[in-house]
Amino acid sequence: MKDERTLRKELEEFVPCNEQEEADKRLFLKCLSEGDHIFFRENEAAHISASGWVVNQTMDQVLMAYHNIYHSWAWTGGHADGEKDLLSVAVREAREETGIKTVTPVTDKIFSIEILTVDGHEKNGAYVSSHLHLNVTYLLKGDDREQIRNKEDENSKVGWFSLSDCLEAVNEPWMKERIYKKLIEKMENLKI
Repeated sequence: MKDERTLRKELEEFVPCNEQEEADKRLFLKCLSEGDHIFFRENEAAHISASGWVVNQTMDQVLMAYHNIYHSWAWTGGHADGEKDLLSVAVREAREETGIKTVTPVTDKIFSIEILTVDGHEKNGAYVSSHLHLNVTYLLKGDDREQIRNKEDENSKVGWFSLSDCLEAVNEPWMKERIYKKLIEKMENLKI
């Protein structure tokens, strides 16, 4: 069973690819050293989340969901909610948010890290204050022949996009330019 020491070790071994990941790694490790409350969304200032960059079998398409809060196509993912095995969180969220059942890690290593700002918003009739997501991203593979479906309380559409088309579909400039482009570049440099 994974614990915060395992995540700390994985983060310490993670090799950043750019300035954003270097800075975010430092802050992530600092927050992690302040106790396991960071794994719970009840920590209103910042908490850990996990995302999946879900690609098809030939790794030329990515599965995205149209997120109801952000009004944009986005990767899959969610809160750790106390879970220390973030790969498991990323796989579970990919399945829940898209309806596909066949989701497996391309690698069990952390693919990317980012600290994401979340603007204040309404969720289930209650206001959620602006906060940070300390996010770990995993590269996952899904079966593009399986039927997909949206998860009505989180997204309104789900679809497969070519790697170039996914960037055109994203409405959030920072996510598009800083995060998703980075993930695509990492895929292009991946040696498996």
